[in-house]
Amino acid sequence: CFISLKLIKFFLMQRKGNYRTKEENKQLRRAEQAVVLAPPWTSLIYLYNGATRKLALQKNVICDKCEGRGGKKGAVECCPNCRGTGMQIRIHQIGPGMVQQIQSVYMECQGHGERISPKDRCKSCNGRKIVREKKILEVHIDKGMKDGQKITFHGEGDQEPGLEPGDIIIVLDQKDHAVFTRRGEDLFMCMDIQLVEALCGFQKPISTLDNRTIVITSHPGQIVKHGDIKCVLNEGMPIYRRPYEKGRLIIEFKVNFPENGFLSPDKLSLLEKLLPERKEVEETDEMDQVELVDFDPNQERRRHYNGEAYEDDEHHPRGGVQCQTS
Repeated sequence: CFISLKLIKFFLMQRKGNYRTKEENKQLRRAEQAVVLAPPWTSLIYLYNGATRKLALQKNVICDKCEGRGGKKGAVECCPNCRGTGMQIRIHQIGPGMVQQIQSVYMECQGHGERISPKDRCKSCNGRKIVREKKILEVHIDKGMKDGQKITFHGEGDQEPGLEPGDIIIVLDQKDHAVFTRRGEDLFMCMDIQLVEALCGFQKPISTLDNRTIVITSHPGQIVKHGDIKCVLNEGMPIYRRPYEKGRLIIEFKVNFPENGFLSPDKLSLLEKLLPERKEVEETDEMDQVELVDFDPNQERRRHYNGEAYEDDEHHPRGGVQCQTS
């Protein structure tokens, strides 16, 4: 997708206000040729493995029929209206005795300061001096490149007679991955394990971004708690320009507990004997027994709404017609 170049033009205009020379106009057009592209296909897999992608675009090239003159030799003449400046000056009254001088591009010559008679114009470019041409760029993505990193194709921008071609800049726009999240040179992922795996150990396969399968192991007796974070060295992102070195694969574990009633009372009693003892609480008369219920995030919102309705009733009673007393 193309990023609008109007902002570039706006800021260059603000640098010296509305007054620019013909040379500044050339610099402005030169700046407009620095085109920034953000292709939609920059996936984390490409940044991990490296890739070469082809990017098709349309660009302006100098017409080879007229060699960029726009017409026959000697047919180009100075624009008499702008006197070769490519600009026009308008006087705008902004108040009593107050005027503003505004300089803008003269549209008849499109700011070139030249004009060509219609009969002498080049049939290929119709006097524009340039034609549109399809260009295929090969974009080489190296292993370990980062989101926002730029790849520059020097001189591949639009061509214009008398001006050096601009650049085309590719900005890598990394897309989200379903499993892995990149943070610098590390890869992060979440892994769900069952309670039995957290207590008794497990083996889990992981499919990497280069289509390998690695197996992580937690040995019996190594307890993995909910929210524990562990890592595998050298299984993260390749380091840019050092692709044989990698960061870490960092794994956050989520322990899934069984549902209520998954064990009968007899088996639950047996399980309790196998686990570390729980601490018993000695109840006293000063203690109050309360009930533990599931948390409802909408409960406070409903209570707040009902409270507002109650206060509204107090300030604005909805009573019927009152009896008149004598």
